[in-house]
Amino acid sequence: MKEQDYKKDYLKLLSARYPTAREAAAEIIDLEAILRLPKGTEHFMSDLHGEYEAFCHIMNNCSGVIREKAEQLYGGTMTEKELDEFATFVYYPQAIIAEKKAEQSDLSGWYIDRLHKLVEVCRTVASKYTRSKVRKSLPKDFAYIIDELINMDRADFNKEEYYHEIFSAIVALDRAESFISALTDAIKRLAVDSLHIVGDIFDRGEAPDKIMDLLVAHHCADVQWGNHDISWMGAHMGNLACICNVLDVSLKYGNLQLLEEGYGISLRKLAAYARAAMDDDKRFYPAVSSASEKDADVARMRKAVFFMMLKAEGQIIARRPEYKMADRLILQNIDFGAGTVRLDGCAVPLNRCDFATVDPKEPLRFTAEEEEVAGALRRGFMHSEKLSRHVAFLISHGSAYKISNDNLIYHGCIPLNEDGSYMEFLGHKGKALMDFADGTVRAAYRAFLKGEEDVRALDFVWYLWCGRCSPLFGREKMTTFERLYVDDARYHKETRNAYYRFYNDAGFCARVLSDFGIEGRYSHIVNGHVPVKRKDGESPVKAGGRLVVIDGGFCKAYHAKTGIAGYTLIYNSHGLRLCAHEPFDSIEKAIENRSDIHSEVTVFETREKRLRVSDTDAGREFAERIGGLKGLLEYYGGASEEV
Repeated sequence: MKEQDYKKDYLKLLSARYPTAREAAAEIIDLEAILRLPKGTEHFMSDLHGEYEAFCHIMNNCSGVIREKAEQLYGGTMTEKELDEFATFVYYPQAIIAEKKAEQSDLSGWYIDRLHKLVEVCRTVASKYTRSKVRKSLPKDFAYIIDELINMDRADFNKEEYYHEIFSAIVALDRAESFISALTDAIKRLAVDSLHIVGDIFDRGEAPDKIMDLLVAHHCADVQWGNHDISWMGAHMGNLACICNVLDVSLKYGNLQLLEEGYGISLRKLAAYARAAMDDDKRFYPAVSSASEKDADVARMRKAVFFMMLKAEGQIIARRPEYKMADRLILQNIDFGAGTVRLDGCAVPLNRCDFATVDPKEPLRFTAEEEEVAGALRRGFMHSEKLSRHVAFLISHGSAYKISNDNLIYHGCIPLNEDGSYMEFLGHKGKALMDFADGTVRAAYRAFLKGEEDVRALDFVWYLWCGRCSPLFGREKMTTFERLYVDDARYHKETRNAYYRFYNDAGFCARVLSDFGIEGRYSHIVNGHVPVKRKDGESPVKAGGRLVVIDGGFCKAYHAKTGIAGYTLIYNSHGLRLCAHEPFDSIEKAIENRSDIHSEVTVFETREKRLRVSDTDAGREFAERIGGLKGLLEYYGGASEEV
C-alpha cells in the first residue's frame, strides 16, 4: 500500500472520532493548552522491603509536599505546632476527627474552618492540571461540589458567602467527615501525578502485601522488578526453587503472618514434617529471636525448606548447563564423609554435616515426605487469590526497566565484565539482555495463565533472582549456604558486578543511556538495589548527576548501615530533588505526637525554564495527535466537512 493510501486510511479512522472540522479544531485547542501546563510531579522510591507503615506515611505526606503547600498558604498565620496539627489532619483525617469528637460534642465551627483550608490546599495542588483531569481525579460522590469550590473566584464576595453556606449545609447534613475524606484523598492524589517503585517491594519487612494493596489502588503507579519481587512472582507461577527461597527469607525474619494470614498459604504440612525430621538448630532461628518454643519450630521449618531449596536449585542448574552455575551445585560438591564442600576449587570444612534428608548418592532427589510438602506449598502459592492479584499487577504495571521522561529506571544493573564491556548471557547483552529478561518473565506468566508450565522460562525467572548475569541481582553468587555452613568469612562475600564501579563514570552512564535511545543533558539513570551508606559520606548522586541511587535503606534492618531510612526522588516542573528520610516510628505515634518523617531535601538539578507538559513523553504524544488533527482539518478543507 502506498504512503498516500496509509495517510488517507489514518484520516478516515481519525474522522470517526472527530466527524467535523469544528470538533477537530476544538481538540487541537484543548491539546495545545495542555502542552503549556506545568509538568506533573513524579516520585521515585526503591527497596521498600515490606516496611508498610513508613511507606504508607510517605504516601500520605507525599514526601513532604503536603506540609510544604500548607506552609506556603498558612505559614504567616499558623504557628509551627498548628502547621503540624493541620498536616497530620490531612494525612490521617479520620483519626484526628475521632480525637476531636472525644474532646467536644459540637465540631461545626471546626469542620467549616477545616473545609475552607482543605479547599485552598486542593486548589493549589490542582493548579497545574486541566479542570477535566482534576474532575476525573475526584471521588464521584463529591466531584461536582469540589470542582465548584476549587474553581471559585475568591474576589467575588457574593460567591464567598454562597460557598460558606455550602459548607454549613455539608455540616448540617452530617456529611462533613465524608467530604473531608474526599478532599484529603483528592489532595494526596493530585500532589503526586505518578509513582515509580524501583524494585524490591518484598523481603524482610512484615507487610509487603499491604504495600501491594496500596499500589494496586494507586491512580498511576509502576514497578521496575527487583530480585525479591521476581522471586515472589516465580513462586506464584509454581517454581519450587522460588517458593523455597521466599519461605527461607520469610521464616528467617519471622514473617509467618504474611504467609498464612496475608496470602492464605498454609504451612501446616511443612510444620508437621519439620517437627519430625529436623533438629533444633540455632543457626536457623529467626533474625529477631524471642528465644521461645515458637522460634524453635520456625527454625525447624526453615531448615527443612533450606534443604529443599538446595535440591530445587540444584535441579535447575543441572538441567541448564547454559547458566554456567556448576560451582553452585552445593549438595553435589559436598564430601559427606570428610565433612567438606568444594568452593572456588578448594575443599572447605563445614561447621556441621547434618544433611539427614540428603542421599549422598542422589543428593538432588527429594524424599517422599519432601515431595508431599512441596506439592502442598506449590498449591498454596499458585492458588492464593491475593497473591494472584498482586502478581497480575506486577506483570501489567511492572517491567525489567522503564523509560520515562528521559529517565532510564531499573532496579539492579546492566551486567558488565571487569573491563566495562557488556556481559553476555545466552547471546544477549546490555539493553537486549534487559528486553530478554522482560520478555521471558512474561512468557512464563502467559503459560501459567493457560494452566501450562513453560519450564525454560520459569527456570530463568529463578535465575533472575540469583544468577551471575542477572540484571536484577548484580553479584557473582548468592552465599546463603556459606553463611550458614562455613565459618571462614572469606567465603561469605558476595562480590558485586563491575557495574558498581563503572556507574560512577559519566561517560559510561551516557553510553548506557544512548544504548537505550536516550540522549540529552537532562537524562538520568535511576537505580535501586544497593543501599547508599550516607553515614559514611557516600552520595546517592553518581557520575556528576547522570545516575541516582535511591536505595537509602528503607527497611529498618538497614538503618544502622545507611544512617537514614530511605530516599524519595522528586521530579517536578522545576527539576530534580532528593529527600533523605529519617527513621519512622509508627503511624500511631505520628498521629499521637503530630509528628512527621523528617526529610532532608537536596536540590541537585534545577531547570532554567519551568518544564511543561510539552517537555514530557505525554506531551510528545499530544504533539503527534495535534499533527494528525491538523492533517484532518486540511482534509476537511479539501473535501467536505464529513468524511
